[in-house]
Amino acid sequence: MKQVLLGAAAALISAGVAMAQTVAVTNARIVTNEDAGVIESGVIVIEDGAISAMGADAAVPEGAEVLDAEGQWVTPGVFAPFGHVGMVEIGATEGSNDISADESELNISLNALDSYNPKATSIPITRIEGVTHAAISPGTGRTLFGGVGAIVDMSGDFDSRVKENAFLYLQMGERGAGLAGGSRSASWAYLRAALKEAQRANRFFSKPTDEGLLNIHDAQALKTAVNGDMPFVIEVDRASDIMRVIALKEDHKKLDVIILSGAESWMVAEELAEAEIPVILDPMENLPFALESVGARLDAAKLLADAGVQFALTTGAGNDDTHQVRLLLQQAGNAVANGLSWDAAFAAITREPADIYGLGGRLGALATGQTANLVVWDGDPLEVTTSPMAVFIDGERLPLTSRQTVLRDRYMDLENQDEPFAYR
Repeated sequence: MKQVLLGAAAALISAGVAMAQTVAVTNARIVTNEDAGVIESGVIVIEDGAISAMGADAAVPEGAEVLDAEGQWVTPGVFAPFGHVGMVEIGATEGSNDISADESELNISLNALDSYNPKATSIPITRIEGVTHAAISPGTGRTLFGGVGAIVDMSGDFDSRVKENAFLYLQMGERGAGLAGGSRSASWAYLRAALKEAQRANRFFSKPTDEGLLNIHDAQALKTAVNGDMPFVIEVDRASDIMRVIALKEDHKKLDVIILSGAESWMVAEELAEAEIPVILDPMENLPFALESVGARLDAAKLLADAGVQFALTTGAGNDDTHQVRLLLQQAGNAVANGLSWDAAFAAITREPADIYGLGGRLGALATGQTANLVVWDGDPLEVTTSPMAVFIDGERLPLTSRQTVLRDRYMDLENQDEPFAYR
């Protein structure tokens, strides 16, 4: 009898857990990013981490937790296509900044996941603005190669990895020239020589002479990209440099290339479209920060779209891609203000990054059967006054709190607090 009662209790507990995992978002304007388009008034049912039903006539399961969207927007979670979020706490403090390794003998084989801290304060700050996923990368150190990037979620869990060995990052253009010895010719010579060494790399490979560029670990990491098993993310801005990247892909047919930054990419948009090379663009680059970007313009995203170039939007270089990833929605909104359609702009921060990194069908869209990574907003997500009402990652509703919101609430009302003044 005791075993029967224990079994019944266990069943009730199990049923309670299952019930808690069922959420129905009702009265929602659903942006699917799929062929279904926008469902003006519908229901999304989340069960066991996945979307079990979605549509205007979707039924709310008995006992489900109901979240009334009040006619507001529900969209896929935002995907930041490049940055260093979670890899640095304070940029100016060496001990908490794991982006670059200037003194390391290894470069290409450095892995972003080894530096990623899901408990960094920037993670919840990023998440509460509707960003659910991000591509993270080491920065460049002694050479033009940064290292191996990854795709992570913003859940804050230690198991935040979505895709490891997602891409290999390298820097060309002006900065690449400086890292390679002082000129673009030096950087391209270095890259070509490194590619040749990687092509013949095997487990017995080592530097053939003192003049060899790569050690065995870097050579084998680079070989993965040379074989087309991992894309190159190449940061470059000047149109002529972008044309050199296109030529590089023509010479190495297996290379999977992604342009990062691309201030002057609009000048060679037709060539990029023909070469099927996507661009990760900062849509707010309109003033030249260097001679290589004098052609930057605010309508670059629209020009890429008009030419049929696949592109995603990013928040830019420097510390912005670490602590200000949350501004990605504002970047997309400004792209709309400069001629890009709303649909294209929103896709460029959700579906397109997922497709570029080979995660289409898993991220960036809403469909029955997919893992529930979505955001409920209190208005148009590309409007600066809009905020998330709820964020779901892998079907789990996560808190909309951060260190900043906790400090705000603590000091909002000093007169009506229970703690003594010294503890406030």
